[in-house]
Amino acid sequence: MEKEGKLIGEITHYFSNIGVAVLNLSDALSAGDEVRIIGGETDFNQTIDSMEVDHKKIEKAKKGDDVGFKVAQKVREGYKVFKV
Repeated sequence: MEKEGKLIGEITHYFSNIGVAVLNLSDALSAGDEVRIIGGETDFNQTIDSMEVDHKKIEKAKKGDDVGFKVAQKVREGYKVFKV
């Protein structure tokens, strides 16, 4: 099994109608970073193309921020997010 990478946060909400997840960060994240999302039967990697805080587009987010970003697959609250 490959290494997950560094844990950077946990999914706190998922908007299925728009395919957007909210991630509570325990570490920094930047647009362009690759993340791995793991939980339940789900395990996939994706690049963060863009993210938002309070409906404003941002390039970098810091620990403690709640960021929204589009996800390639359905996720659920509590899924872990790792920086690859």
